[in-house]
Amino acid sequence: MVTNEQRRRQLAREKYLRQQQRRESARHKTRQRNVVIAAVLAVVLAGGGAIAATGALSGSDKDKTKDDAAASGTPSAAPTSKAPDPCAKEAKAVAGKKPKKLSWKKEPALTVDKSASYTMKLETTCGDISVAMDAGKAPHTVNSFGFLAGEGYFDHTKCHRLVNSGIYVLQCGDPQGTGAGGPGYTLPDENLKDPSVKGGKYPAGTVAMANQYNPQTKQGKNTGGSQFFLVYKESELPPYYTPFGTVDKAGMKVLKKIADAGAGAPDQTMNTAPNASVVINKATVGKS
Repeated sequence: MVTNEQRRRQLAREKYLRQQQRRESARHKTRQRNVVIAAVLAVVLAGGGAIAATGALSGSDKDKTKDDAAASGTPSAAPTSKAPDPCAKEAKAVAGKKPKKLSWKKEPALTVDKSASYTMKLETTCGDISVAMDAGKAPHTVNSFGFLAGEGYFDHTKCHRLVNSGIYVLQCGDPQGTGAGGPGYTLPDENLKDPSVKGGKYPAGTVAMANQYNPQTKQGKNTGGSQFFLVYKESELPPYYTPFGTVDKAGMKVLKKIADAGAGAPDQTMNTAPNASVVINKATVGKS
């Protein structure tokens, strides 16, 4: 027979266990939230300097520098081991070829046909990726990509960042390969109310612009340049980033190969580079 004292101790133990479970659940939710926030901020760029997490932080510049480094590293904290490079052979064949050093003072004249659809083909060391672009929804962005591709701006540029925790994106478009480069001009935000990104989610296959927007200060609108990201798995992202294209099925297989190889640890610029050597050998844009 259970005595009153034994029953009291049993109830106390059960209460303690429930409290521990609630605390652990709260800690888990906090960790997950921080990973998502940091991952979202990882696509924020400066057109001349990486500012990976500046939007969520405050305090002195010295404190921001420390916090920026920590926050930027969070998205890739999970898989940091060096995985085999599935594109090593192809990358070795084009080693030594460097991007052109190009810059312009203003956005190119808008000559794109807004009634037409365009296709951007990225010939990479990991395989070809084709992106269908709608000039009617994002005319400035599509026009700019057509101009930059025609100038050879993207040729021999590496995709410098892979985020594989919180959000799932491959980021490209910077000739410097650091996350700090741009074409010298900025683009207006476009198509932010597109139904495809409604509800704070960017579907797998979406191609969108990186920018400098800071959701805390609401500053940095209309700051897209040449850097863009390809979503290889549905990602929770607020609609701050111009969606302008969709990857084809063959291209999604290439993205999966790149993603499966994982990402390395953050470097000195806080980029988490893909383990796969992803280099855009040639980019072309034409009417579909």
